[in-house]
Amino acid sequence: MDTQEDRHNSMEKDEQIVSPSLDMDKQLMNNEAAELTGAQFEDPNLDRNHLLSFDDESPYPEVRSAVSNTDDPDMPTSSVRTWIIGLAFAIIIPGLNQFFFFRFPSVSIGTLVAQLLSFPLGKAAAQYLPNWTIFGYSLNPGPFTVKEHVLITGSVGAGSAYATDIIAVQRVYYNQIYNFSYQWFVVMSTQLIGFSIGGIGRRFLVAPPSMIWPANLVNCALFNTLHQAEYAGIGTHKGLSRERHFLYVFLGSAVWYFFPGYLFQALSYFSWVTWIRPEDTTVAQLFGYLHGMGMSVITFDWNQITYIGSPLATPWWAEANIFGGFFSNIWYGRFMPISSRISYDNTMQTYNVTRILKDDTTIDLDAYHAYSPLFLSTTFAVSYGLSFASITATLMHAFLYFRKQIWIQARRSLHEQPDIHARLMSRYRQVPDWWYLVIAVSMTAFGLISIEVWPTEMPVWAFFLALAIAFTYIIPIGMIQAITNQQVGLNVITELIIGYALPGRPVAMMMFKTWGYITMAQALTFTSDLKLGHYMKIGQRPMFWSQVVATIVAGTVQLGVQAWMFTNIPDICSPTQKDGFICPSTEVFGTASIIVSAIGPALQFSKGQIYYGLIFFFLFGAIAPVIPWSLSKKFPNSFLKYINPVILSGTGAIPPATALNYVPWALVGFIFQFVIRRRHFSWWTKYNYVTSAGLDSGVAIGTILIFFCLQFPRNGEIGASNVLTWWGNTVPFAGADNGVGGGGTPVNALKPGETFG
Repeated sequence: MDTQEDRHNSMEKDEQIVSPSLDMDKQLMNNEAAELTGAQFEDPNLDRNHLLSFDDESPYPEVRSAVSNTDDPDMPTSSVRTWIIGLAFAIIIPGLNQFFFFRFPSVSIGTLVAQLLSFPLGKAAAQYLPNWTIFGYSLNPGPFTVKEHVLITGSVGAGSAYATDIIAVQRVYYNQIYNFSYQWFVVMSTQLIGFSIGGIGRRFLVAPPSMIWPANLVNCALFNTLHQAEYAGIGTHKGLSRERHFLYVFLGSAVWYFFPGYLFQALSYFSWVTWIRPEDTTVAQLFGYLHGMGMSVITFDWNQITYIGSPLATPWWAEANIFGGFFSNIWYGRFMPISSRISYDNTMQTYNVTRILKDDTTIDLDAYHAYSPLFLSTTFAVSYGLSFASITATLMHAFLYFRKQIWIQARRSLHEQPDIHARLMSRYRQVPDWWYLVIAVSMTAFGLISIEVWPTEMPVWAFFLALAIAFTYIIPIGMIQAITNQQVGLNVITELIIGYALPGRPVAMMMFKTWGYITMAQALTFTSDLKLGHYMKIGQRPMFWSQVVATIVAGTVQLGVQAWMFTNIPDICSPTQKDGFICPSTEVFGTASIIVSAIGPALQFSKGQIYYGLIFFFLFGAIAPVIPWSLSKKFPNSFLKYINPVILSGTGAIPPATALNYVPWALVGFIFQFVIRRRHFSWWTKYNYVTSAGLDSGVAIGTILIFFCLQFPRNGEIGASNVLTWWGNTVPFAGADNGVGGGGTPVNALKPGETFG
């Protein structure tokens, strides 16, 4: 293998060969940059010292701190051992994620764990595999490379497939259990059809250097740390190497998690105010974690802090938007817990949807009026309103701030970009558009089969309308996510549209929502992975195939794991399930199906109904971005340029998240992304993303060890001793916050036979 210096010299020579028109590109970009001056200066991530320069560094310090500016195009990437290890992880990691998906708090075992575990496996494969050739491909092409490592740990297939929640809700709420073919067609279509949209979005969201995708920088930092790559952002800070710093943080995080995660759970659910007055309902509403606002605001559990994402990967100005959006959520409900995932009837009992449905799952209006309206907790209701506002605000924000960039990028199409990373990637062949077309056609066919062969009550026109919504929002939401590390979801707006169009069809609503929302989300996940490949200099073609294959394998495995869980885990999806498999996401999904379909938005949000006022959030969202945009033109250096639509989606994780998740998250983000970044920039440059990777990885490994070594074996008997049933493990779940039956006690508790509303 060449030395780093040899590779760098080779890279410079190759660059001259591959990009003979580079000077012409620079001139063209200078002209276009002049057109974009206003928009670029409004980019809060930009290092203005590099605004119109074409040197060998990114103009963004975040990118320089994590991404190498060199490339070795001859480095092995898509090898036999890459596919063997990658497929193994495409089975194990998604399977574990599906297992933990139904648990609260859920733990997402993402690419960081795959990075850590695949690294020694790759090293061992390079050391011990024979150098045989299979069908012209070498089984062991030499040392394990960083590019092989990146390809192994692709993330699209890692998380729980969104459509598995449709199947879970059908089983739990509507007693519908269809065969595996139906489940597989739905999951494959919803997971893969977004790839075709991602192929369109790549020219807007991957190549432009302003689309930095902050979450990828944590992965890049860890890749480069493990492979000891030299890169610009390594900084001048003296002290521990990144490798040793990561090792210490990782081990410390894994060991510490045994305390809040197992031995002393009060450190995680640190609602200390409720421990003083456990039966006080007002205190429980404000400070309780389970069904209150969680305003004790202290936790010693990194898993709780990162419940809404790593605070070390999100820019501080974006964190401030989310934090501000959270604290606008002050709306009091006297007869219900202020924060809850479920819906209620007028006796403060869980809404019994079976009482208002006919045999074909459509609504019986007479039964509905005889029973009760549906009521939501305060946080649940406000999260709906702010979701409405974020949808219109996203379109308006994109028009105001990015219209020039979108227009210029559309003119430039796949033309060269000015930064070093795009120039290095120009040597690799692009994925042809017909590949994306094949994915689109085949997965559309899968979707149509699933809604026509089985009784889903979803018409074909609704299927194509859902895809049209996803296509409309891919670019504006993608740009916001690429800059802020936060995604504005389409789940609520898709619910509302189909609820009005097809009232009383809950299964059709869930499917419409999934194709409308997850298609866009999967497209952005795929685009994010293309950006990771862009940073790590992986060709788009091997990235494409690795993502497609991993997604097919992962989705199939997750369906199998889910079927096993519902067969073998007692009381799964029950609020009192002893191991925490209470299915919080399924509860929210099922509640939404009741709100906007079984009952329908006309009985919830139309004029004269309980939540009619929430509809005006659409108008508010359309107007809100105009105000800071107009003022920022007059005061270009003010804080107003940092205001972003993510402020309206700040409550997106509520419920089940509370202030106990948001406040520590914002505090840690402020310390690292504002204070340390400004005052100790060399330390931040060298260690910030490595620290995030170490903490995240340690918690994930600690969670796996605790569950599979201490909680799951012998039906949980290992943790049933008196040592673990002490005060520190019982106090967080006692008192009014937990309430009778685990539902939380409201401020105004009803007497037997009494109703409200």
